[in-house]
Amino acid sequence: MKVNILTIFPEMFSPLRESMTGRAIDNGIIELNIVDIRDYTADKHNRVDDTPYGGGAGMVMQAQPIMDAFRQSGFGGDVIYMSPRGEMLSPELVSELSEAAEITILCGHYEGVDQRALDMLGARDVSIGDYVLTGGELPAMVLIDAVSRFIPGVLSSEESAFDESIYSGLLEYPQYSRPAVFEGEPAPDILLSGDHGEVDIWRWEQSLALTKERRPDLFDKYVASDPQLTKRQKKILEKYLQQNNEK
Repeated sequence: MKVNILTIFPEMFSPLRESMTGRAIDNGIIELNIVDIRDYTADKHNRVDDTPYGGGAGMVMQAQPIMDAFRQSGFGGDVIYMSPRGEMLSPELVSELSEAAEITILCGHYEGVDQRALDMLGARDVSIGDYVLTGGELPAMVLIDAVSRFIPGVLSSEESAFDESIYSGLLEYPQYSRPAVFEGEPAPDILLSGDHGEVDIWRWEQSLALTKERRPDLFDKYVASDPQLTKRQKKILEKYLQQNNEK
């Protein structure tokens, strides 16, 4: 997969060279191309922003350096603009983007980007949450990291992006490791039992309980999806649904 980035802070993307994405880049699974928009400005002072038409606080990134950077770099694929006004980065969107051969991510700053550049690029606004950051670089890295997990060959053979609980519609269950007892606190006995069937049921119920408690919206969506459950799972789910009726 070819991942292109347009930014005024290219050095911020060094973390992508580490861990899982770093291995994917080294192995040629992900081709990462980072372009500094400042290299394409026509301004003699190397500026890429100016005051907004109509007045107001802050500065706006200009269309010229962005468009020249995009065109002269030969970038293609769907263009994504990291913006708090965009559609939320969801499991469905992550899966969709992972199937693309090439994507280009535009990282904004200041009060945003000249709308004409976004229109010319056909940019798709994407947000990672209902908050505002100082720029699009951190959200871009979040998107790249999430998408990369779905690209064949990025995860090792014993790992699977689809095994993550959130992609099943539920939050992840609690995890434990050695020692069995730490500062007087034991790990759950069921996890030490060696009964993998019971462990699976315990983990599923833990995910169900956590989702109901912390993300009732996801819980309701999961129930509405009519998941394929065993008789035992259906009985457990009914217990949590009954709790709703008793409130």
